[in-house]
Amino acid sequence: MSARDAFHEVVKIALQKDNWLITHDPYPLQAGIFDLAIDLGAEKVIAAKREGWTIAVEIKSFLVPSKILEFYTALGQFIAY
Repeated sequence: MSARDAFHEVVKIALQKDNWLITHDPYPLQAGIFDLAIDLGAEKVIAAKREGWTIAVEIKSFLVPSKILEFYTALGQFIAY
């Protein structure tokens, strides 16, 4: 499992306060021969008779000195997913 982002718990708590049910932490993702993981998987608790929503959340903080390197790393992960 990869290292958690500095804001992982903050984002998780914010999702829970907005009535999202965290279903995976992390959310496993298979891409061919690669085993990947998105930071969180969540499902919104919605009123009856409405279709449910499911999301996957990738958390990035960009705390290192090279913001452009972090951006390209995040972009590469997004494209891979």
